[in-house]
Amino acid sequence: MNQIEFKRRTKQFGLAVIRMTEKFPETRLAWVVKDQILRSALSVGANYRAVCRAKSDKDFINKMRIVEEEADETAYWLEIIEESGLLRAEELDGLKKEINELVSMVVASIRTKSTNLNKER
Repeated sequence: MNQIEFKRRTKQFGLAVIRMTEKFPETRLAWVVKDQILRSALSVGANYRAVCRAKSDKDFINKMRIVEEEADETAYWLEIIEESGLLRAEELDGLKKEINELVSMVVASIRTKSTNLNKER
């Protein structure tokens, strides 16, 4: 997957999370969780854009680790949403699948870049 496609995919994921949070009930718990998942989910795409501007391989790896952390945090909040009963599991299946795929791709990219960087030494 190239940078343009990954940028599009992370943005679409963020937009899907926005739409998902609009289904939340009007409670204090929902407000807190909504704030947290929006921050982490939207940060995935925003931080990936920073990756695309990396100045070196080390910079790329460090920025991708931030993307990995934000994506993993988003997966956590999706689990909280399901287990707290804010939304049903069926409503979250697509988002959970997508964030797991994004995390896998980010981790693979970090490993590849790290391996290549170590070979150059």
